[in-house]
Amino acid sequence: MSTQEITSSKASRTRRRYNLPLTVVLALCTLTVLIPLFVTVSMAFKSGAQAVQGEAFTLPNPLSIEGFIEAWRLTDFPVSFGISVFVSAIAVAGAVLISSMAAYAIHANWERRFFKFAFFYILAAMFPPFPVLALSQIKLTGMVGLDTPLGVGILHIMFHLGFNVLLLTTFLRNMPHELEEAARIDGASTWQTFWRVIFPVLAPMSATVGIFAFLFSWNDFMMPSIIISDPSLQTLPVVNQLFQSQFSSNYHVSFASYLMALAPSILVFVFTQRWVLSGVTQGAVKS
Repeated sequence: MSTQEITSSKASRTRRRYNLPLTVVLALCTLTVLIPLFVTVSMAFKSGAQAVQGEAFTLPNPLSIEGFIEAWRLTDFPVSFGISVFVSAIAVAGAVLISSMAAYAIHANWERRFFKFAFFYILAAMFPPFPVLALSQIKLTGMVGLDTPLGVGILHIMFHLGFNVLLLTTFLRNMPHELEEAARIDGASTWQTFWRVIFPVLAPMSATVGIFAFLFSWNDFMMPSIIISDPSLQTLPVVNQLFQSQFSSNYHVSFASYLMALAPSILVFVFTQRWVLSGVTQGAVKS
C-alpha cells in the first residue's frame, strides 16, 4: 500500500470517528419522532378493551379497525377531509403563483427603489406572529365575508409570502441572464417571458414552496379554529380538537382520528422530500 493510500485511509477513519457524535444526535432525534409515531399507530389499531389497559408500547393483538370506524363517524371524516384538501389546494396554488410573480417582478426591477423597498416590506411580514394579528384578522375576515375555509386559504398564502418570495428571489439570482435576454430578443413580452422562461426555470423551487405550503396548511390548527365561524366547515385538526372530549376515554378512537389526519402530510413529505432538500439547497447557494 502506498503512502498516499495510507494517508487517505487514516483521513477516512478520522472523518468517521469525528462523525460519531453527529450520528448519535441524529439517532436521538429520529427516536423522538419514531416513538410517538409508533405509539400512535399501535394505539390506533387496538380494540377498545386493549386501549383501556393503557399499554401504549405493546403491539395490538389482534389488529382492530373499530377505532377508525368510530372516528370516521364522529368526525364526519369525508367532509372535514374535503375541507382540508380545499384549503391546502388554495394555499399551494396561491403560494406558487403569487410568490413566483412577486419574486420575478422584484428580481427584474431590483435596481428600482420601489421594488427594493417592496422586497424588504414583504420580508418584514415574516416577523409578526399570527397570534399578535389574530384579532384584526378575525374582524377583517368577518367584515368581508371571508370567515370561511376560502379565507383561511388566502391567509395562509399571505402569511407565508415573505418566506416564499425570499426563496424564489434568491433562486432567480442564480439564473443566467441570457435566458431572459434571449426571450426579449425574440420579441417576448414580460408576461410571455415569465410563463415561457422564468416559471419553468423556477420549477424546483416552486415545488419546494408548494410542499412547505401544503404541510403548514394541512397541519394548521390555530388559524382555522379562530377564523372559520361555522363549526361544520372546520378542517381536520380542528375537528379532532372539537371531539377530544368524546375521545377522552376512548384512546383507540382518538389515535385513529389523529393518524387519519396525519397520514396525508407524512405521505406527501416522504415522497417529496428530495424536492424540498434540492430546492432549499439551490436557493441557499449563490453561484
